[in-house]
Amino acid sequence: MGTLIDASVLIDAERGEFDLDALFARLPDEDFAIAAITASELIHGVLRAGSSKQRQLRAEFVEGVLNGYRVVPFDLSVARVHAKIWTDLIRRGSMIGERDIMIAATAIAFGFDVAIRDQRSFPRIRGLKLTRL
Repeated sequence: MGTLIDASVLIDAERGEFDLDALFARLPDEDFAIAAITASELIHGVLRAGSSKQRQLRAEFVEGVLNGYRVVPFDLSVARVHAKIWTDLIRRGSMIGERDIMIAATAIAFGFDVAIRDQRSFPRIRGLKLTRL
């Protein structure tokens, strides 16, 4: 179906620590998107910027992302997958951040992989396909 890009990848791209264009060149036929919660994380980063200049630069980057990728919603089908993942993680004593669970649930519900740079949380989720960058 495609690949959801995690905020960690986009933040590293904004900082110049990751080359998104190289990723797109490597996977030219891939359908890239972001989860709605990732959009919120990016907008939150804009609002928390320390200076007006940083806020402006970050806002330009984020608006480019929001206009350039499909934003996949958190709907009832995602909520059902989310509840299952959440329950499984608690039962196994392997809880991770709530936003990461939302991203994973979105990916699983819509048949996406998740492109990640952070190796800590997402590998704990059963059934989630990852693209490690």
